[in-house]
Amino acid sequence: MLEVSHLSKEYGPFRAVDDISFTARQGEILAFLGPNGAGKSTTMRMITGYLPPTGGEVKVDGWNVREHPLEVKRRIGYLPELPPLYPELSVNDYLMFVAQLKQIPSRQRKEAVERACRRAAISDVRHRIIGRLSKGYRQRVGIAQAILHDPPLLILDEPTAGLDPRQILETRQLIQELAGQHTIILSTHILSEAASTCERVVIINKGKLVAEDRTENLTHRLQGGDLLSVSVRGPVDEVTGRLQAVAGVRRAELAAHHEGSGRWQVDAADAGVREAIARTIVQAGWGLLELKVVDLSLEEIFLSLTGAGAAETTTAPLQ
Repeated sequence: MLEVSHLSKEYGPFRAVDDISFTARQGEILAFLGPNGAGKSTTMRMITGYLPPTGGEVKVDGWNVREHPLEVKRRIGYLPELPPLYPELSVNDYLMFVAQLKQIPSRQRKEAVERACRRAAISDVRHRIIGRLSKGYRQRVGIAQAILHDPPLLILDEPTAGLDPRQILETRQLIQELAGQHTIILSTHILSEAASTCERVVIINKGKLVAEDRTENLTHRLQGGDLLSVSVRGPVDEVTGRLQAVAGVRRAELAAHHEGSGRWQVDAADAGVREAIARTIVQAGWGLLELKVVDLSLEEIFLSLTGAGAAETTTAPLQ
C-alpha cells in the first residue's frame, strides 16, 4: 500500500532525511517513531505530498506522489497533531465542507458524512458546535474528516495527544477498528501506545532508518538470541547446573526461589534451545512450571537503537 524508496530531504547542507526505505502493507497499523530532530515529521510531510523530496520516491497504492500528487492525496486521510477544525461550525456543516474540498460528488456527501460519523462514533454530537465539544470528541471529528473519502491509507499524527485515559482507550479502540479497511501510519511519542496498537514499528534516528520490523523480531536481533524465563520445581543448585550444561545456553541465572522451586533467566543462542531445556528438566524428574520468551519493551528497543539517554524516554516528545 505504501512504498518509501531511498527517500531524502536536504535543506542546504543539512540532510534532514537520509536515504530511508520502508513499506506498509494493506490493512496493517505501522508505528512511526523517532527522537527529536530525527526527520520523522519531514518524512510524513513528504509522504502526504506537503513537501517535495530531494531524492527518492513515495508510492501510495501504486501512484507516485511526485508524478501524480492529486491521485495520491485522494488515497490518503491525514490527521495532524492539531486537527484542522473550524470551532464555529457544527460537526455536520464542517464535514459537509470537507466533503466538498475532497471532491466527493454532491449526491454522495450526506451518506459519506453519516458513514464517517458512525465509524468515528460521533453521530450523537453531529449537530453540535465543534468549539463546544470535549477534546476527545474534537479528536474524533478530526478522524472523521480523515476517513470521510474512505482512503486506503490513514496517517495519524499523535491521535491521543491531550486526551484523558478513558479517551485514549476509546481512540486506540477506534484505530484498531479502522485497521483492515485502511492501512494506518501512527506517529506517536507514547511508546506503550505503539506497542499495544501497532503490528510493526519503523524507527528513524538522525535522518536514517534504524529499524523496520515486528517488536519481537527486533528483540531477537538486539539480544542475539532468546532471553528465557524458566520456572522449575526442583533442587535449586542442581537445576542451575543442569540448565547451564544444556548446549546453546550461554548463561543461566537464578532470579527468584521459594520452597523447592525457582525461576531462572536463561540466555539462549537460538529458539531451538527451548526444546532442549524442557527435555532436560522432564528427564530429571523435575516439574516444568513455565518456559517463556522475555521480550524487550519497545522503550528498551527504542533506546538501544537510537542511543538515547535517560532524558529521552517516553516522557520526551518524539518528532
